[in-house]
Formats: sequence, C-alpha cells, structure tokens
Amino acid sequence: MILITGASGLAGRAVLDEVRKANAASKIPVKAMYRNASDAQKASGVDTVIADFADSSSLKEALKGVHTAYVVCSPTPELVQLESNFIDAARESGVRHIVLSSALGAGEYPKSFPSWHRKVEDKLKASGLAYTILRPGGFLQNITTYYAPTIRSLNAFYAAMNAAKVSLIDVRDVAAVAAKALLAPGAHAGKTYELGGPEALSCAEIAKRISKAIGRTVQYVNLPEAALRKSMTEAGAPPWLVDAELDLELYYQMEGKSAEVNDTLPKLLCRTSIGIDQFLKENKDSFRSQAAGA
Repeated sequence: MILITGASGLAGRAVLDEVRKANAASKIPVKAMYRNASDAQKASGVDTVIADFADSSSLKEALKGVHTAYVVCSPTPELVQLESNFIDAARESGVRHIVLSSALGAGEYPKSFPSWHRKVEDKLKASGLAYTILRPGGFLQNITTYYAPTIRSLNAFYAAMNAAKVSLIDVRDVAAVAAKALLAPGAHAGKTYELGGPEALSCAEIAKRISKAIGRTVQYVNLPEAALRKSMTEAGAPPWLVDAELDLELYYQMEGKSAEVNDTLPKLLCRTSIGIDQFLKENKDSFRSQAAGA
C-alpha cells in the first residue's frame, strides 16, 4: 500500500492525482493522509486517514499496511522534527521506502528552507529505509500564488531578486516523478533528483512572459532587502518566515544554482517538461484585474 501525506496541499494533492492516474492498471492500494476530517471529506475515490506529523500514535495508525510513502510537510520551523517523527514511525511500522519532498539547495545551502530539508534527508539516509529524494526548484505555481494578487490590482509584482534567474518547475511534473518512484520504488532507490524546469528566467523576464500571455503590461519591481523585509513584516508575516524567504532569495542571487537547466526531469518523465508559457496560458484568468473579474 502507498501512503501520500499532505494530500490537501499543493504538492501532496498533485502527487495523489498522478499516482491515481498512473496506478490504473496495477491497482496498488493507495490512501491519502489528512490532518483533519473536513479536508478528508473533500477527497473522493480514495481511501483516507486522519493523522498529524506531531502525533506519533496517529502516524503509526496511518502507516498500517503501508510499504511506500510520500512525505511532504508545509514550510514551518518545526519541519525537521515533524518529518523526523514520520521517518521514525515509518521505520517502526515496517515501511520499506520513502519518497521525500526536499528542496533545491539542500545539498549545499546552510540557511533557510534548504538547510531544514537537508537535516531531514540526513535523518532518512541514516534510518535504514530505502529512499528517493526529490529536490525541486521554485514552482511555477508560486507565480499565481504570490505574484498574481498585486498583478491583478497594480499590474506589478515585487521581490528582492535583482537579476537572478530561477529554473521554475511545474508541481505536476514533480508529482509525476514522485508517482513513478512510489509505484516502482526499486528503480529509484537511493536516488536524489535535482529537478528544474526547461529554462531559467529572471523576474523581469517573467514579467514580460506574463504581459504577453495576458495582453497587458506587467512590471517587476525590484525592492531593496530592507524594504521587502518591512513590507512582509507589516503584512503580518512572522519573523522566521521573513528571514527564511530573504535568505532563500539571497541564495538564488549568490549561488547561481537556481538557474541550472538539466535533462534530469525530461528523462524521468519521458517527455518534455511544462514550461512557463504553457503554465501562463492555462492560468490567464488568475491575473485578471479585479474590475474585469467582477
């Protein structure tokens, strides 16, 4: 049986969808893990279980009969402890293989989200469980999540990225790779996959692509770090999140790692990966002005 955690979130939900599609022939039992009953009730056509990374007893109950699990946790300062709880429970429950959602930079960057993921990777490798580690870069979906609100109201979006480029990836492509590893774990055991999109783009270039896709001019406004910190703080972001986001943007600028484009993803998918133009075409309505959407 396969267990997919975080099934109500962006990545977990996408993995669940891909596993269900790819599993049509083999029909390996699959169940999705949710933190509460209200989220689980929204799922259809799949077995569900309620469990919490912070509750070891609930994890052990969720892991009964599971041989392979996909692990993803929301970005939180407790990520290392929470995912470590799952790894411990999985080992005690007889799970054989874990597919871990990690992050670009986990192999080298000692700050922000990548450093948290690295600690979990090390825990997993030392656990004795078979594993597959996925290290995606920035998601194309972050464009609609974080940039679309101000694009709708101001025709602009804001960051402190300067001219740094990022090879953005569609979460559906990452999910497709995760599904392959979950359904055929032996073929991907011991692998760490660095995953990026088909091209690297700066924020200014992303603004041009959005402008072309939606038919109106969108500007990227580069903010000094202090100004972005002030803006995030005034918007209510907790200090840990402000620090983590700014440290991550610094990594993108200083290391150049985020701009790497390789053939790992298309080889795993056996097809070309989804690029920004396709994504924007599919999501044009996300950028409609408030007046136009009224």
